[in-house]
Amino acid sequence: MRRGEKPLKTLPPALKKKPEVVALRAAVTELKATRGRMRAALEEAMVRGDFFTPQELTDLGRHPVIAPMLDSLLWVLDESTLGWRQGGQLQTPSGPQDIGEQSLRLAHPHDLYQSGQWPAFQQQIMEGGLTQPFKQAFREYYPLTAAEGHGALRSGRYAGHHVQPGKAAALFKARGWVTVPEEGVRKTFHHEGLNVWVDTAVGYGTPNEVEGAALNAVYFVRQDETDELGRARLVPLTEVPPRVLSETLRDLDLVVGVAHVGGVDPEASLSTVEMRTDLLRETLRLLGLGNVRLEHSHALIAGQYANYTVHLGSGTVHRMPGGFLCVIPVHNQHAGRLFLPFADPDPKTAEVISKVLLLADDKKIQDPTILEQLR
Repeated sequence: MRRGEKPLKTLPPALKKKPEVVALRAAVTELKATRGRMRAALEEAMVRGDFFTPQELTDLGRHPVIAPMLDSLLWVLDESTLGWRQGGQLQTPSGPQDIGEQSLRLAHPHDLYQSGQWPAFQQQIMEGGLTQPFKQAFREYYPLTAAEGHGALRSGRYAGHHVQPGKAAALFKARGWVTVPEEGVRKTFHHEGLNVWVDTAVGYGTPNEVEGAALNAVYFVRQDETDELGRARLVPLTEVPPRVLSETLRDLDLVVGVAHVGGVDPEASLSTVEMRTDLLRETLRLLGLGNVRLEHSHALIAGQYANYTVHLGSGTVHRMPGGFLCVIPVHNQHAGRLFLPFADPDPKTAEVISKVLLLADDKKIQDPTILEQLR
């Protein structure tokens, strides 16, 4: 709709009240709600490792909102073959495979890691400009470390980190954790029969906003098994399904990264940094930018005004030499202007990538506050 030659951004108030417009707006609202619910359901199905029969996928594929989601996700056939689903075939790097009557499940980063084809799938997504409904191919992945293997019963990966109790409790709750007074926070993986616990004072007691609440060990227990003293039996980390372990540590990484006392702790989000490294590498390759190197959690940029570093965890920018460079992000300006291969709200990733691209072509910078620092 236009007023003269100028397109209108919103409907005139008089039109909004027309019955046909009201019905159309209601239908759009319902479609958006359906998309949100299905997006969350598919992500949960990936985390749980649910299988979809060919008939279920055919039925879901008839829905105009759900069908594009299914086509943009990676699937697993026979626990080892990964690819894109097209009709009755799975398009894999080695060629099409017939699905037949076999069930499929959504690929988890552990499947991508095991396949050895993870970078190839990421490259396909970037080259095709594909946006997945949630982080899948560019999802953070947390495998066992050497210290957590060999029969270890607890993970101390985030032990000692202090977080803001209120913010941490809200993040835990949003990710499906529950607070148990005097014991910590717990999440249940029903299909695997596992409870995971984090020993912490987050969510109960008197919050100490100065020191924060400490996170301690992470451990898993069987729901229906106890030792000779009647206590829940701790499960060796090597016996925890890799998918479950990764998602657990991903939740903790989120809590530490967002609610850390003093702000974002860039060293705590190593898997997030790796995800941004992969995303930046593909973006730089597609744009043909050869003046950026990715090393040790930093983007090293050879600009025309100066050389810069951008930390891929915190987004902090330094000029070399010259110290800190203040580049203040305006997150809503990234919407629609910066391609991200997933629909998850991730303003920090958009901020980091936009800063790297901005400084890689610093001669085009027009912001006076940035130019004043550079000159």
